[in-house]
Amino acid sequence: MNGIEIIEPPWRVPARVHAAFALRTGGVSAAPFDSLNLGAHVGDAPEAVEENRRRLRQRLRLPAEPVWLQQVHGVVVADLDRDGAPRVADAAVTRREDRVCVIQVADCIPVLLAARDGSAVAAAHAGWRGLAAGVLDATVRSMGVREEELCAWLGPGIGVRHFEVGEDVRAAFVDGDAHAASAFVPNSRGRWQCDLAALARDRLSKLGVRAISGGDRCTYANAERYFSYRREGRCGRMAALIWLG
Repeated sequence: MNGIEIIEPPWRVPARVHAAFALRTGGVSAAPFDSLNLGAHVGDAPEAVEENRRRLRQRLRLPAEPVWLQQVHGVVVADLDRDGAPRVADAAVTRREDRVCVIQVADCIPVLLAARDGSAVAAAHAGWRGLAAGVLDATVRSMGVREEELCAWLGPGIGVRHFEVGEDVRAAFVDGDAHAASAFVPNSRGRWQCDLAALARDRLSKLGVRAISGGDRCTYANAERYFSYRREGRCGRMAALIWLG
């Protein structure tokens, strides 16, 4: 498979809102990071990551270098419009045309958000820890837009069939929201299959976001197109990007 493969959210937003999810194809990295690894923190050759990022910028015709965050499964939101915005963060927001929000993933769900009037966009890293801690709450709040005026898209992430978790993960959600129990299915090993996308959709809905799409592509199930940390362990990172233009 040649070239950088892109998924674009099928949402109704103004033409000035641009968004894309870059799969693992079309880069120069060697195994186990083959081939479009965009993560500089996974042990890949720095020159390969730099070239992969250059190719992505060219493929998407980005207005600027994306602001690559150091993601730590937390709730900090980087406001890219402000000088000195934190780079250790798990979400980013902008209202400017010369800023590009980006989230790196390899099973966690990237959540892209856009105001219906095109005034603001954001991206969030929604793994189970971040979701339970409130990363989507913090991201929506940081946008300064009425929740019902937001559109959300959930990018590829690990599917329920392949995401086995323990009671600690279930408790992190269910103890604060009994309704979250519907996202956990018991398995024969006495553990739980977790529907991460359902948890993200439910959180967005509770926040008041009505237009929610995506969340139906599993990273674990398709090794040719997606990196998966749960499947591979040592692997590259894909990226979800959103910007105004």
